[in-house]
Amino acid sequence: MLPALSFESITVDTISSFYKKEIAVDILRLDKISSFVSGNKWFKLRYYLDEVKAKQKKGILTFGGAWSNHILATAAICKMNGLNSIGIIRGEELKPLSFTLLKAKEMGMQLYFISRTAYQNKEIPSIPQSDEYYMVNEGGYGEAGSKGASTVLGYCNKSYSHYCCAVGTGTMMAGIINAIAPDQQVTGISTMKNNTALPEMIQTLVKSTEKNWQLIQDYHFGGYAKYQIPLLEFMNNFYMETNIPSDFVYTGKLFFAISDLIGKNYFPPHSKLLLIHSGGLQGNTSLPDGALIF
Repeated sequence: MLPALSFESITVDTISSFYKKEIAVDILRLDKISSFVSGNKWFKLRYYLDEVKAKQKKGILTFGGAWSNHILATAAICKMNGLNSIGIIRGEELKPLSFTLLKAKEMGMQLYFISRTAYQNKEIPSIPQSDEYYMVNEGGYGEAGSKGASTVLGYCNKSYSHYCCAVGTGTMMAGIINAIAPDQQVTGISTMKNNTALPEMIQTLVKSTEKNWQLIQDYHFGGYAKYQIPLLEFMNNFYMETNIPSDFVYTGKLFFAISDLIGKNYFPPHSKLLLIHSGGLQGNTSLPDGALIF
C-alpha cells in the first residue's frame, strides 16, 4: 500500500542565504508531497487521470528514460487509482534495473525497452491491448499537463515579481506562465543542452501572446542528467545552509542558476522570486555513493 499524497505538507520556505542585492527568494516545496509522486508530477498528470477515467481506459501508457521521475510517478498514481500502467523506456534494458524502473515495476508497470531512434519517433512496440490505454507524452507534455501545472500556485498565497522553475519538456513552465498576471515574469532554467525546439514547445502551450517569460539555457552542466563537481558542491552547500535537498537533474541546476543570476544583477532590485521545487530527488540514487550529504 502506497502512502497517500501529502498536500498539507507543502510549504513556502524563505531562503535567507539568497538575500543579496535586495532580492527576496522563497521556495515552493512541492517535493514534500510524496517520495514517488514527487513535486509537480501529480499536478501534470491530474487532468490526464480524469480523462483516463472518463474514457474508461485500463490505464496509462507513457514514455521516459531509465531514471524518469515521470515514469515513476505515473506507475505510482496508476497503482493508487486501481489502474494499469505501461512504460515505454528509452534505450536497451540494463541489468540491474535502475532504482526508478525497479520501483515502477514493483508498482505494476509493464516496461518495454526500445531503441533511442524508435523512442524519438514515438514508435510503440506491439503490446497486447495497448489501444485500451490512454497515451500520455513524456513528462506529461500537452494541454492537460500544462493545465494541471498551472494549479501549483494555488499552494502559495503570496504574489511575486518572478516565478522560476527548472525546464525539461516545458510543460510546467507553460502552466506557470498561463497562471500569472501579465506584469509578472517566469524564468525557466533549461536542463538540456542545445534544445532548440524547447521555446516553441513552451509557446505552443501558452495561451497569452504576452512575452512575460524567459528561457535560459546556460546552466545545463553538460546536458540532461549530466553534472559537474561545482554543481554537486553547490547542492551540498545549499543543503547545509537551508536544509533543502535538491536533485542534480532539475532543481540543483535551478537553485545554482538563480543564485548565479542574482549575483550578476539579472533581476531588478526589490524583485520577489518564487522558485518551484519540482521534486525528483529519487534521481540522486544514480550518483556515486557519498556525492551528496543528504
